[in-house]
Amino acid sequence: MGLSIWHILVVLVVVLVVFGAGKLPTVMGDLGKGIRSFKAGLNGEDKDKNKDGKDDDQPRLPPSA
Repeated sequence: MGLSIWHILVVLVVVLVVFGAGKLPTVMGDLGKGIRSFKAGLNGEDKDKNKDGKDDDQPRLPPSA
């Protein structure tokens, strides 16, 4: 038993009624960002690291007195 076209249409109508046509693009954009962030977390990717695995920032030394 899978999803038929009628199930999908009902879900889309309910989402449209709940969020409204004006706010729907914002909600979908936020959902996309959340999914990308979740996938990056599963893959262990880190924003501070380049593709070669090195940190972007230089090592920080303590301030001299």
